[in-house]
Amino acid sequence: MSLPLADMGSEPHRDRSEGMMVAPSNHSADFLSALRHRKSLVIAGLAIAAIVLHLVLRFGLKTAAETYRIPLLAILFLGGLPLIHDLLRKLRRREFGSDLLGGISIITSVLLGEYLAGSIIVLMLSGGEALEAYALRNASSVLSALAKRMPSIAHRKQSMNTVDVSLEEIAVGDTLVIYPHEICPADGVVIEGHGVMDESYLTGEPFQITKTSGSAVISGAINGESALTIRTTQRAADSRYAKIMGVMRESQSTRPKLQRLGDQLGAIYTPVALTVAIFAWIMSGQSIRFLAVLVIATPCPLLLAIPIAIIGSISLCARRAIIVKSPIVLEQIAGCGTAILDKTGTLTHGEPKLTELIVAPSFDRKEVLTLAASLERYSKHPLSRAILAAATNEALPLPEASEVGEQPGQGLHGTVAGHQLLITSRNQLVARKIAGADQLPPFAGGLECVVAIEGHYAAAFRFRDAPRAESRSFVSHLGPKHHFARVMIVSGDRESEVRYLAGQVGITEIYAEKSPEEKLAIVRQATAAGKTLYVGDGINDAPAMMAATVGMAIGQNSDVTAEAAGVVVMDNSLMKVDEFMHISRRMRGIALQSAVGGMVLSVLGMMFAACGLLDPVSGAILQEVIDVLAVLNALRAAFLPKVIHDC
Repeated sequence: MSLPLADMGSEPHRDRSEGMMVAPSNHSADFLSALRHRKSLVIAGLAIAAIVLHLVLRFGLKTAAETYRIPLLAILFLGGLPLIHDLLRKLRRREFGSDLLGGISIITSVLLGEYLAGSIIVLMLSGGEALEAYALRNASSVLSALAKRMPSIAHRKQSMNTVDVSLEEIAVGDTLVIYPHEICPADGVVIEGHGVMDESYLTGEPFQITKTSGSAVISGAINGESALTIRTTQRAADSRYAKIMGVMRESQSTRPKLQRLGDQLGAIYTPVALTVAIFAWIMSGQSIRFLAVLVIATPCPLLLAIPIAIIGSISLCARRAIIVKSPIVLEQIAGCGTAILDKTGTLTHGEPKLTELIVAPSFDRKEVLTLAASLERYSKHPLSRAILAAATNEALPLPEASEVGEQPGQGLHGTVAGHQLLITSRNQLVARKIAGADQLPPFAGGLECVVAIEGHYAAAFRFRDAPRAESRSFVSHLGPKHHFARVMIVSGDRESEVRYLAGQVGITEIYAEKSPEEKLAIVRQATAAGKTLYVGDGINDAPAMMAATVGMAIGQNSDVTAEAAGVVVMDNSLMKVDEFMHISRRMRGIALQSAVGGMVLSVLGMMFAACGLLDPVSGAILQEVIDVLAVLNALRAAFLPKVIHDC
């Protein structure tokens, strides 16, 4: 049921008509990425073949130098020229990354006749690009899994027939048939049929939702044993499942600060390497040392390690039901010192318990509870579950409902056992001039809804929203474990409810009865003083969420909230917020460990090469080993650690 925000606090409100998730795929970007990967892979393969053939001709068949150099010259021409061309384009854009050393090394190796060293550099650069693309694609496998789940066609009713159409052809208002065990292709409302749908893949809630005429359905949900006919309320491209896809794609295209730090380190590292190489050449008088130093300095592991660690962490988050929309937040959350928490649905389950049922004199308590619970089976509102739980505890039989309808702010209505029911708020009951409204008991705070049967006031249901089991431990560990100096609740609920909850979870700073505009002002003020984390679940949290340094949305209650957040936690659990903090901290450590560790090993190798202890070929092989170690270490970010939360 949908109750007005003023009567039940803004957080529990849920709009059943909304869909959730996203956007058509960017096929051209995927194609170009795949093309670049294949190009790098082909060049790397040719380089390996050329080096092997060179060694066979030189040491196996003992051919003349003019013969055994041919494979090396071929790969330097086929693979080296495109790489040098790409590097020259970067130079024109004033991008002085450490891969510039690779281009200089290839040119120097050709000028000095060190064709084997030059060929190994081509293998290093092209192999590194191919390895990075492979690692990124594997780390992003969750996106592929999401894409594969979506059906390619829908069954649309036209006149008396049903025809198969592509998802792009679905329009708002179309009538679609969803057969048993099929995936719903678009958001809509059931107009015919009765059954269940599994929405756990999208909502994280491990149970099936009963569907009948008037029930909302979401794209990506799996139908049960019965066929359902729906009328679409969103195009497939605007529906819930599509928006998840868009979130995932967006997370791959944003360059976080940590990766920009890698570029900055590369800009410093390149002139240092060139300086060492030139110094070694001048001091020894041997140009071969110049090449040896550059070879072992190319490519710097940070070019591979940081992006792989970032995408690996995004993939790990997705497998843990945490969608990272903006990778920047992975780096930013470590610096947050103020945690701003919403109340209902965040610190609480958003699933209130029925504490009191006050029945009007002319109605029977069990009959009212039976009728109300029968109708509430077709609603996903938090109060619906509380009523159903109360009826289940009393083992009441629940008859079928029909003509079910629900509009945001208006309430839930339908027919049960021949009785017309309306479940709404006291304000709506009075506004509709329902008979017996003057018998309403005085408002006692907390959450409530009222029931009208056959146009007469029948009962008032009162609820309390209990805190999550992990709320107190989560709040108490934010300071010692994650260095938060300040924790506050900002809520639209009544002050008595907020204070009651704050006392249970251990928060002393509260802001109650705040409108979205007031929440925004509070967050802006806190963010001006330092980095902030905002965690919320309601649509009224969206402005404040965008104003915070890091915004996290718990659950999938609103398209707007998911769009405003940098991170979307699919499960309704604060442990997932803690998991994200741990994944972020671990990602930063692994990325810097791989990049800086690889750079240190490269610098040590450069010193040996400058002293004449490493020739160009040995240096190239050693650098390849360093690169592989850095990449393997960075890939650890994609795997589940032993400890992923501690609250």
